Amino acid sequence: MDGIKVELHRDYRYTIDVKNGVLEELDKYNHTFFRYEKAVIITDANVAPLYLRNVSKQISQAGCKVHEIVIPAGESSKSLAKAEEIYHHFSEYNVTRSDLVVALGGGVVGDLAGFCASTYLRGVDFIQVPTTLLAQVDSSVGGKVGVNLSKGKNLVGSFYQPQAVIVDPSVIKTLPKRNFNEGMAEVIKYGCIFDEDLFSRIYHDDGSRAAGNLDEIIHRCCSIKKEVTEKDEREGGLRKILNFGHTLGHVLEAYFNYQKYSHGEAVAIGMYHITVKSEKKGISQIGTAEKIKNILIKNDLPYTMPYLEQDKVEEILFRDKKFSGDKITLVLLKEIGEAVLVKMDKNQLIEFII
Repeated sequence: MDGIKVELHRDYRYTIDVKNGVLEELDKYNHTFFRYEKAVIITDANVAPLYLRNVSKQISQAGCKVHEIVIPAGESSKSLAKAEEIYHHFSEYNVTRSDLVVALGGGVVGDLAGFCASTYLRGVDFIQVPTTLLAQVDSSVGGKVGVNLSKGKNLVGSFYQPQAVIVDPSVIKTLPKRNFNEGMAEVIKYGCIFDEDLFSRIYHDDGSRAAGNLDEIIHRCCSIKKEVTEKDEREGGLRKILNFGHTLGHVLEAYFNYQKYSHGEAVAIGMYHITVKSEKKGISQIGTAEKIKNILIKNDLPYTMPYLEQDKVEEILFRDKKFSGDKITLVLLKEIGEAVLVKMDKNQLIEFII
């Protein structure tokens, strides 16, 4: 499949390549790696044994000196404390603005590595090499990078676009089933907000690793995000539709201290619950929530809301970075394939969440 060319304002361009086996063919990017004296690969303890040695070897063969940083796997690494550790490594390696950071891993690695690249020396180039389905279809594309605080998710971050995104769908075969399923939650999200045909395709697949067409599905999701990001890089309007299910999803993640639900699982519950509420208010077409429920069940994703204490929910919810004053824009569906943005105050929001 052809590379997806992202063309942003300020004449900034990069390409998303989606190709099976591309991690074994990084020599095709020698013209990119050759531009840098040093490359720092940031990965986690789960990914390192699988891919780090091979990726490091291939980049070094392009004439680039390679350093490696391996962080603990999991959401707890997406923190300012871990970012500071990485800054110290950058200083030790004498990283300059003419060097490169490579994010090799899932969403946590990509967000953290991108955040460190965006802030160290006020900006060092970086490349995304996502190894989870969730990262390949969503978090590696679009330039959102950041870390969590104890009070909430992604409260510290920036918009910082990569030099390239290199996606190898074949690595998904090493993912545990739960991690694969949470990536499918984001795929389902794209069908809900933008592409009824994509939703229908997943709805009628047999549920076995997207029925063997994973590269096409990833390519389609990246194409959707490219189109949305080109029109609204800084999330001033249209790009907000990508947050469907996320307002409640982030509450669920934080409420249970990132232990009970993965990101994709929390978003799955958020998409269904919000749509049940929006159907009752006459915003969503009747039957939309049932379709979402059925597709989540087929992909072994949760949809049932756990019991939540309202005071604790409000404490988490009202710190959401998407608030503007006392208003927030919630993403709802008119029907599958068409999202609508609804601005509401805190009291109205609580009616949708609880």
